[in-house]
Amino acid sequence: MEPIVSTRWLLARLYEPELVIVDCRFLLIDPEAGRKAYTEDHIPGAIYFHLEEQLSAPVSAHGGRHPLPEISKLTTVLSKVGINRDSIVVAYDDQGGAYASRLWWMLKYLGHERVFVMDEGYSAWKKASFPVSDHQAVRIPSQYEADVQKKMLAIMEDVQNVVNDGRALLIDSRESRRYEGLEEPIDPKAGHIPGAINKFWKEVLDEQGRWKSTEVLKENYEGIDPEQEIIVYCGSGVSACPNVLALGKAGYRNVKLYAGSWSDWISYEENPVAIGEE
Repeated sequence: MEPIVSTRWLLARLYEPELVIVDCRFLLIDPEAGRKAYTEDHIPGAIYFHLEEQLSAPVSAHGGRHPLPEISKLTTVLSKVGINRDSIVVAYDDQGGAYASRLWWMLKYLGHERVFVMDEGYSAWKKASFPVSDHQAVRIPSQYEADVQKKMLAIMEDVQNVVNDGRALLIDSRESRRYEGLEEPIDPKAGHIPGAINKFWKEVLDEQGRWKSTEVLKENYEGIDPEQEIIVYCGSGVSACPNVLALGKAGYRNVKLYAGSWSDWISYEENPVAIGEE
């Protein structure tokens, strides 16, 4: 089944017992904005996951701005809200799918099969006059058993090897001005990892903010060998996730996320930085 589901698809299954809806709304410039928005109203039955609390580990010297949590801590989070391996998980946000895709990737990394991202986001749900609620869902705890898919994750040493031997393709998901080093509003160094090409993550969406079809996504990644190993990164391992999802949707099967991304790469002084276009 496709990883993207429509608002109508979700509406038709809203009260299925295996369904778990996760609100992932978040703003980097206001970390509490998503939680406040959830408190005001959300899709009925949805729980809320905060990027920096449930979906990231504390920041340290290395690992980037949004490090992946330890597997045991993530499975504890999932178990507390009643998510198990049989759950149908649908994630949504209101920021183009970046944060919902982070949860999608994390669950796929744990070996979860039935996890999806809702197309268009919460604003589209409300615009359609679908039901909303301000009630915080209470769920019966479960026990989540992970089956970690190590092939989905790249670490800094993997990326160093790619820079040195070119055995894989690096894709930078940030907007072009950050990739080229013309500006850097968040991290202390500007530029990109040497050899990386630029595929801005929002290019997976059409002008209406909907995810592009499989055929259009194939055009988006035209020229990239489907058999080649691909490592995708962004600033901190969040907005790279839509590219990872879209590449899979377009038929690419050897795709990894460099979760630490640019903010991890530049935390090592010895790592080279490139400026301009490749």
